[in-house]
Amino acid sequence: MTTSSARLQAGGSVDLDPLRLIDVDHARFYVGNAKQAAYFYASCFGFQVEQYADLTTGSRDEASYLLTQGNIRLLLTTGLGKEHPAADEVKRFGDGVKDVAFCVQDAAAAHRKALEGGAESAYEPLELADDRGRVVLAGIRTYGRMIHSFVSREGGYAIDELKRGGPFLPRFERVGSFALNDYNREHPCGLKYIDHCVGNVELGRMDHWVRWYEHVLGFKLFKHFDDKDISTEYSALMSKVMDSGFGVIKMPINEPAEGKRKSQIAEYLEWHDMTPGLQHLALRTDDELASVAELRRRGVDFLRVPDEYYENVWDRVGEIAEDRDLIKKLGILVDRDDRGYLLQLFTKPLQDRPTLFFEIICRRGSESFGKGNFKALFEALELEQARRGNL
Repeated sequence: MTTSSARLQAGGSVDLDPLRLIDVDHARFYVGNAKQAAYFYASCFGFQVEQYADLTTGSRDEASYLLTQGNIRLLLTTGLGKEHPAADEVKRFGDGVKDVAFCVQDAAAAHRKALEGGAESAYEPLELADDRGRVVLAGIRTYGRMIHSFVSREGGYAIDELKRGGPFLPRFERVGSFALNDYNREHPCGLKYIDHCVGNVELGRMDHWVRWYEHVLGFKLFKHFDDKDISTEYSALMSKVMDSGFGVIKMPINEPAEGKRKSQIAEYLEWHDMTPGLQHLALRTDDELASVAELRRRGVDFLRVPDEYYENVWDRVGEIAEDRDLIKKLGILVDRDDRGYLLQLFTKPLQDRPTLFFEIICRRGSESFGKGNFKALFEALELEQARRGNL
């Protein structure tokens, strides 16, 4: 991840770009029961339940648990009363991602510049401080239910301190002795950081949000896939990948395309109160085989890749360092572009509604998203849609 956010100009002065993103600070989930959700993500995906804020720490309106693994930080939040926004959103959407938050140098300045670029405020700058340091947060609305928070950190709350296990926010306390944390340290899943975040929007709205990311946040178009790239006999979608630059984050945006039957995007929207939202988080690993093997051992439910997929994949992909037989045994997808290859696999939905899921991805030079796997992936998804009665 790139940490510099300053540009040297003529005469040696430093010009700080308020919207230069330093890192993904965290992804915040709204969930029905944060304590139970924390156990799920710790048990199935190997996250450390590191910090919490609840009634016992002085948080009167919500309970939150900070889960970490590598440079991934998931914040699970549940409302403690019906007036909390999480209560209404969980009722409407089920558990899912509300906020992909970005670490910046100055959250208030980033918020102000985003509004100048056409963004709508989700909440005004909020300062949280104590004797350890200071955190400023400010939010803007993006597609559907989603927001992006800007987070700037000082003192003991600085991002580098947080990565070393420092405090997340005031009123958060460290989790004490916890057997599941000990187990996860001894049996790591090897997930390192968020590679990309994929959003689903309504038909005809993809280009609107592409322009929004360009004009508001200064993202650039990185890849474009149309319905000829991502389709089967029955369904299709279109996708454009937005890139923040500096190696921080990529945000693909999907919309449905015309097909004989209902696409996965249309299914998502129907079970998400016809509201755009985040479809999946891609979590990066340096060892796909080890990570998938450990996740399968823990009971993670992945999409099934048909055996026929492996009859032709090696002619397309060529030589790789990993064991081919083990890749087939673990059901991993492989693809190659002009820069190298990647390995990837997708979980089934993480909750009862067919909405949010995870992707586990390992890059061996490739900067793409598995274009050669789209057909096999879609066919696997359609089998699951048929089982749910949604195709």
